[in-house]
Amino acid sequence: MIAFVSGTVAGLGPDTAVVEVGGVGLAVQCTPATLATLRVGEPARLATSLVVREDSLTLFGFAADDEKRTFEVLQTANGVGPKLALAMLAVYHPDALRAAVAGKDAKALTAVPGIGPKGAQKLLLDLKDKLGAPTGAAGAVGVGSPVRAGWSDQLHAALVGLGYAAREADDAVAAVAPEADGMATPDVGALLKSALRGLNRR
Repeated sequence: MIAFVSGTVAGLGPDTAVVEVGGVGLAVQCTPATLATLRVGEPARLATSLVVREDSLTLFGFAADDEKRTFEVLQTANGVGPKLALAMLAVYHPDALRAAVAGKDAKALTAVPGIGPKGAQKLLLDLKDKLGAPTGAAGAVGVGSPVRAGWSDQLHAALVGLGYAAREADDAVAAVAPEADGMATPDVGALLKSALRGLNRR
């Protein structure tokens, strides 16, 4: 089990960070919020969870230990794999997920791409005794309030972290704003991919 990685950020992508550890570049899948905290060439420490499959070894990284623990607990629910667990953490902070489950708020869970009303009800049953009570952690997003208003800040920070100038990031954020407005819940990962496509056309 790889509990964490600590090293220099060698590269950043729409959903992956490459961290150089002892001369080896480790690809770590992260949420947009975690990627936004990283800068190429700067040191980073990510709590990690290794997912082992017959044909792959995938490392998932998180800025906080609480996110890692929540990621692993989410996967104990029926039908939740690492990709869906990561999507849930891309939309909600861990304490907001705990609050949604504790409050039996199925509607909040349907804000996550890939979770419908029936799936949300099943998740509430599977997770009710696993996530624990909300802790009131600082910065947690409230129930029914997915990461929405902050999408532009997260996207801007991610683009700057990828090496783009602040003005380029401003223009890219403005360019994808209509796409974000058309989403019930802005998907920062999808918006980042669109912004990068636009920047690469220049």
